[in-house]
Amino acid sequence: MGADLIREARRRAGLTQAQLAERAGTTQSAVARWERGRSAPSFDTVRRLVRACGFDLFVTIEEYDDSDIAQAEQLLRLTPDQRVDYSSDVVSFAQELRHAYQDAVGG
Repeated sequence: MGADLIREARRRAGLTQAQLAERAGTTQSAVARWERGRSAPSFDTVRRLVRACGFDLFVTIEEYDDSDIAQAEQLLRLTPDQRVDYSSDVVSFAQELRHAYQDAVGG
């Protein structure tokens, strides 16, 4: 996970590995090893590199919410025709929301 966070932050910041290394006070080869997953950076190292890219990293522990699983199970119980009807209703609702938003902002 650390590798993906470092790589994504660096890419979003438009930095090369060498530029990130310079900002973070490390070497380009160390950044490359972390991004490739050849060595596992500590959480503090990941946070330091993400900050060197101009971002911050927040980690939270929250209650597990399985509502998405319940919704998927509910959809699986529908017949194919019912799924098509449901999907059509969702698309219509989304279009109504888009039109309402455009009317509200004058666009």
